[in-house]
Formats: sequence, C-alpha cells, structure tokens
Amino acid sequence: MAAKTGWYASQLRRELGLRNRQWAQGRAHVESYGSPPVIVYAPQPLPSESLPEGTPLEGVRHGNFFDAAYAAIAARPEWMRRFDKIHAQGRALPRAESGRRWRELDSSMSSDALLMNVSCTPGVAEASAVRRALGVDGESAPVFGWKARVPLTSGRFDRTEVDMRWGGLLVEAKLTEGDFQVRAASIVEGYRDFDAVFDRERLPRVELRTARRRAAVEFAEEFTQEWEEPAADDEAAREFQQGIVARAREAEPAEAAYAGYQLIRNVLAAYAEGCSFCVLHDERRPDLREAWFAVMAAVKNAELRTRCKVLTWQELAALLPEELQDFLDCKYGIVREGRAASGVEEV
Repeated sequence: MAAKTGWYASQLRRELGLRNRQWAQGRAHVESYGSPPVIVYAPQPLPSESLPEGTPLEGVRHGNFFDAAYAAIAARPEWMRRFDKIHAQGRALPRAESGRRWRELDSSMSSDALLMNVSCTPGVAEASAVRRALGVDGESAPVFGWKARVPLTSGRFDRTEVDMRWGGLLVEAKLTEGDFQVRAASIVEGYRDFDAVFDRERLPRVELRTARRRAAVEFAEEFTQEWEEPAADDEAAREFQQGIVARAREAEPAEAAYAGYQLIRNVLAAYAEGCSFCVLHDERRPDLREAWFAVMAAVKNAELRTRCKVLTWQELAALLPEELQDFLDCKYGIVREGRAASGVEEV
C-alpha cells in the first residue's frame, strides 16, 4: 500500500509540475531548488478593471489563485489571515524579489490553495447543488484553518487545525500529500472518545520506527576497508551498502502506531462537535480513498458512519461555474466526468 501511495502521489506531482510550469508563464513565480522543482507564486499587479468593484487590494492578483477567488479572499480579513502561514520549505526556494517570505498558499502543490480556489469563488458557497453534494446546512460562510477541540483523556484538548469548517461540515482537503500521517498508538489512544468511536482492532496498524543518526564507530567492522583495492564494478558496493542500511533499519526500536492519524483525529472532532466529516481528494489518488475507507470501516456507530463522506475534486467540478472549471482544468488537470483534461501543451 505504501508503494502504491508513493507512486500515485509522485505521478500527480509530476503532472502538476508540468502544468504549472506552463501556467506560470507571465505570472510572478519562482521554481524551488531540487528535482523535480515546484512552482511557487507571488502576488503581482493586475489592471484594476479585471477585479470586482470594491476589492480592497485592487490591482493585485496571485498566480496560484483564480482571480475572482483571490479578490474575494482579499476582501475578507478572516480568509486573508490564511496567508499568515509561512512556507515550511522556504529555505528550498529562491528569495522573492520583493523580500516577502513565501507562504504555504503560494505553492502550486497546496491542497489548501485548491480548497480556497473552489470555496471562495463568488457564487460557489451559495450554490444549492454544491451545498447538497457536501451536505452543508445553514447559511454560514466557510471557515479555513478551524481550530478543533478534540477532548483528551487528560482533560485537555487537541486544538489541531481542520482545513475547513462550513456550517456543520468538517473538510480535510488532499492533493499531492503522501498519506494521512502515522502516529504512535500511545498518542492516538490518548483521545477521550477513541474507544467510544472506533473499534481499535479494525484500524490500520503499523510499526513506527525511531530513526537516529549513527556514528561511524558503530559500524567499524563493516566500514574499515581502507586497505582494500577499489572494485572495478561498484554494483557489489551498492548491494553491501544497502545491506548495512537494511540491518540498521531493523535494529531501530519500533513502537505500535496507527496509520491515517489525520482521519482518526478529524472523525473524533466531528463526533465531539456533532458535525459531519468529508475527505476531498483527487480521483487520481485512489490510495487516499482506500486509506479513508479503512478508517471509516472501524467507526462503531452507524449514524456517525453515515456522517463520514468522501468526494473527489472532479465530482465537485461538475457543480462549479464554467470559468472556474476552465481554471481547474488548465492548472490542476481537474475536470468533470465526461470531459477530457487539456493537454499540458494547451495550458
């Protein structure tokens, strides 16, 4: 499963990288160091007539966003605060000409940016078809980076962010992320409602190994080869090195852990708040759907299980305005059923 997950994620990252290299032409951006590079966008001037009247940051666009969505974000301080989150890999990026620090939402691989592109475009949040598909009730606007209050057995709360809360719906958005994270069993079982919500024997379990940097002296008998003649073929050397790494890996201490930690935590948040929970993912990532089903199957309560949902970006795209659909097609390769995605050269 881990191998499949890595393959699906790498293939999607590759496609998004190619698409965004084309999309970035004429837009302020840089490419990250390393291979393959990731496109990261910066705000830039835009003719004021291209923006809706009354936009506070009139004359500004962002290459990672649909123009109407970015204008709506700029007009709402509570949404704009999402840009406060600094890019975790900022050191792997060239310095911006403006001196501005790179943000997480600047990245072409950001699932949060994709979520806001869809949810913040005017007319989308009000569309009854979108609300029905997601199961949103009430008239409240989406809240991004919502701080959950998941009770712990200690009497405290886990305040980890949920990607979006929209009325009585919690959303976890995914794009190119590798998985839903792994956490030690001692941490996961420390949630107050863990056994009330889940059959722990049915949850996906893994071993979490604690890696540490080893000093060369620990492998003295294996690395002392200074008097040996260099081999003409280095294949044997590579196999020898791989064997050392494998034995070192097996010697690392391991502890029981759960896969799909983000899903487990968010289901517990939905249980505590009386909400429903939806995973939004790309249909090109069937591995994420399988991982979600594995966690969903361990939910004990049938009523809570019916509040656990999954939807693909492609299914949601069919309900969106045509111009936004064209944007998602060009930049992400996301299209509704029955429509072929544009080729990279067409972007």
